[in-house]
Amino acid sequence: MATATLVHLTVIGLLITTAAAAVPATSYANHTVGDVAGWFFNVNTNASATGYSSWAANQTFNLGDYLIFKTNTNQSVIQTYNEAIYKSCIIDDAPDDEYFQYDGGSREFGQALTIAVPLTIEGPNYYFSDADDGVQCQHGMAFEIVVNRGLGLPPSLNQPPPPPYMEPPGPDSAKSPPVTIGGGSTSPSNSGLKSNINPNALICFLLLTPLALSFF
Repeated sequence: MATATLVHLTVIGLLITTAAAAVPATSYANHTVGDVAGWFFNVNTNASATGYSSWAANQTFNLGDYLIFKTNTNQSVIQTYNEAIYKSCIIDDAPDDEYFQYDGGSREFGQALTIAVPLTIEGPNYYFSDADDGVQCQHGMAFEIVVNRGLGLPPSLNQPPPPPYMEPPGPDSAKSPPVTIGGGSTSPSNSGLKSNINPNALICFLLLTPLALSFF
């Protein structure tokens, strides 16, 4: 009887757990990495402030959620979808398009930072600190998560990629085409006025004018 009751309770527990896991996301969430411990490394004990893999295992991550890293510039935040880079704990030889480093734009040692990282790719996502030539990562500053679809990306994160870069035209291509004004010549020096005066008549007029004036 006791055994049957234990089996019954076990089945009920499994059903409750399965039902809870199947509950769809109803909103987007922020996940503070490490909870109150933050994202830190203790150089005296050569250990991370908490077990980040254990922390991640107890979370449910969906597209549109954010990871909040409360840290300082003594640690780095590297995001990658490449497991090999994650396991190497360092980005020195990694292609630039295979990872992204969040540093808050500051290089001052020990400066406090709060870094928000959006989850925009479904599936495995990897995070680690490569500071001290990967030593921090090797001693616990690393975790893997699996991002579910959830509600999908919100409009703020679901933007089309920017258009490809196009080199601006050079100075030669900036010249304006010739413009014809009032039926005149298309020459750039043309004023657009058209004359009907005979050149030979004009020369005769200029030569005879002083002679005609001499009779007065």
